[in-house]
Amino acid sequence: MDKILIEGGRSLQGSISVSGSKNAALPILVSSLLTDGMSEYEHVPQLRDIQSTIDLLMHLGARVSRRAGRVCIDAGGLDSHEAPYDLVRRMRASILVLGPLLARLKKARVSLPGGCAIGARPINLHLKGMERLGATIELKHGYVEARAKQLRGAEIYFDVATVGGTENLMMAASLAEGQTILRNAAREPEITALADVLNAMGADVQGAGSSVITINGVEALMPAKTPIIPDRIEAGTFMVAAALTGGDIRVENCEPEHLGASINKLRLAGAEVTVGNRSIQVSSTGRPTGVDIKTQPFPGFPTDMQAQFMVLMALAEGQSLISENIFENRFIHVSELKRMGADITINGNTAMVRGVGKLSGAPVMATDLRASASLVLAGLVADGTTEISRIYHLDRGYEALEEKFFQLGAAIKRVKE
Repeated sequence: MDKILIEGGRSLQGSISVSGSKNAALPILVSSLLTDGMSEYEHVPQLRDIQSTIDLLMHLGARVSRRAGRVCIDAGGLDSHEAPYDLVRRMRASILVLGPLLARLKKARVSLPGGCAIGARPINLHLKGMERLGATIELKHGYVEARAKQLRGAEIYFDVATVGGTENLMMAASLAEGQTILRNAAREPEITALADVLNAMGADVQGAGSSVITINGVEALMPAKTPIIPDRIEAGTFMVAAALTGGDIRVENCEPEHLGASINKLRLAGAEVTVGNRSIQVSSTGRPTGVDIKTQPFPGFPTDMQAQFMVLMALAEGQSLISENIFENRFIHVSELKRMGADITINGNTAMVRGVGKLSGAPVMATDLRASASLVLAGLVADGTTEISRIYHLDRGYEALEEKFFQLGAAIKRVKE
């Protein structure tokens, strides 16, 4: 098992290119199940979650080839409608095969994904939506068993905006009979990216990016060739790194309109942020200023940036309140940051962060994907050596993160345990 060693205290300088978005790539790769023929995807990041998705698609009978950032998928020969536990347990997003399998094969058997370190994230909204489309849903022996002679359009209201639920229902409704309207739909850029791909395949999806999405079902879809959008969370992580280390980093191949909330908070914290067409330059001198943060669905402040900003606030002047409103249990990284000298007190879903003068390097353990990134950021600015174990979490969502930080001047390396 690998770990990461960091000697902190270096100001990071230079430019870095952002990889393709994990959260956009996963549903887009799964959408290939909706059609025969070869679909091609460019700018696909090399990540553990991407490989887990490919393994699942191959289990279902799809033919997959992968070379560098290109993935080609031919789902013409599907010979299974079951997503088994051994594959689904690796990654919660595996539940996204439910909608395409149900729409294409009229049946699906998908293992329940269970809980994870940052919260339960139940799939009841997915299942209720499928039932509204006419599917029969049963839960047996840890599996969702779904059948439908023909999915039919319906009006579906989400009690809570759900990214995965919106994606699953969009894909299922694309081949349903008639019109489907999703109300209180998620508005994240990854939703819009999936809608663009579905439309390129011949679907009729309107309103993505708003809270009301309309899908007019079609009889069949065709393969498409499309690039994956840049990863806004990776971009935000490098932006925080610039502010944290008193550095100057140009983040290239990003979409600034996807990062409005993070840009706003960085400016309030005292960083200088210059926005280009597909780039963002962040520089900082001096100690950051404390700002309050409340995580919200897009276009609000993203839960996936909460842990990274907490590190910045741990060294800020004054105190900050960080409220986590999306996932329960998403303060697991706090205990590790406190080992490094952070002054953080948790009360329910709110963390009070009192800025300290410095952090100290220490052995710490990653608990989830974004927690891993926060520990890397803390290590970059801490005195002495930081040793981060269980970094397989990091490899789920960041492509060669330590190599990119090394290019920016960090003293960071990956070693074997």
